[in-house]
Amino acid sequence: MIDYKELWQRVLVEIELTVSSGNFTTWFKDTRIVKEDSGLVVLSVPNAFVKEWLLTKYHNTILRSLRNIDSSIHAVEYVINKEESKRRDDRLGRDSFNNKELPLPEVEVNKDDNLNPRYTFETFVIGPFNELAHAAAQAIIKKPGITYNPLFIYGSTGHGKTHLIQAIGNHIKTVNPSKKVYYMTSEQFGQDCMNALQHQKMNVFKEKYRKYDVLIVDDIQFFSDKQKFQEELFHLFNTLYDNNRQIIFS
Repeated sequence: MIDYKELWQRVLVEIELTVSSGNFTTWFKDTRIVKEDSGLVVLSVPNAFVKEWLLTKYHNTILRSLRNIDSSIHAVEYVINKEESKRRDDRLGRDSFNNKELPLPEVEVNKDDNLNPRYTFETFVIGPFNELAHAAAQAIIKKPGITYNPLFIYGSTGHGKTHLIQAIGNHIKTVNPSKKVYYMTSEQFGQDCMNALQHQKMNVFKEKYRKYDVLIVDDIQFFSDKQKFQEELFHLFNTLYDNNRQIIFS
């Protein structure tokens, strides 16, 4: 059998031809084969959310591509790369300490959608560290729910992630006021979920978020060790994605 790296690289080349560039980057970046034993391939993924999504949406595609290369492969398992997850959390922690962002001024926030109207494309500063994310954002506002769906923006604190994802929401809302757009931090989502669980109102909680055409969730790393919140977000994600609603994470 060919070595793991070459095998997975050939699989990625095949998969890249069948999915959008946005989805390919979002779900297949930082994945690799770590083991193969008697036809079972073990695939390392960066976090639980990617694991769940690959298993639900791309498992058959992955297995088929593997079997196209090696017919002896009959199964795939997914494991979370804890070292990569820890490095990312440590990096985010250092960035947050060194580049602490000020909270959005409450007076500026629209209470209906949580968007700060000052965060627009016109006021966004483009640099070499965010020009690719800006280009993806421009593609989204032309075809929400179709191009780069979901969009996952990640990087160091202070590089304009919050500004950019809110600019997308503000632009879509301006161009098409009938679109229901909502921005929140993952901590807000978690608090809503916790309150719903405590008061046995999960159906109300689910309906609240399923109505949006564009859902923007900031600071997704908050869910890294919170299994229940990950599960609820994943179910919501599935519903919105299947209905071509735009989903944006940072």
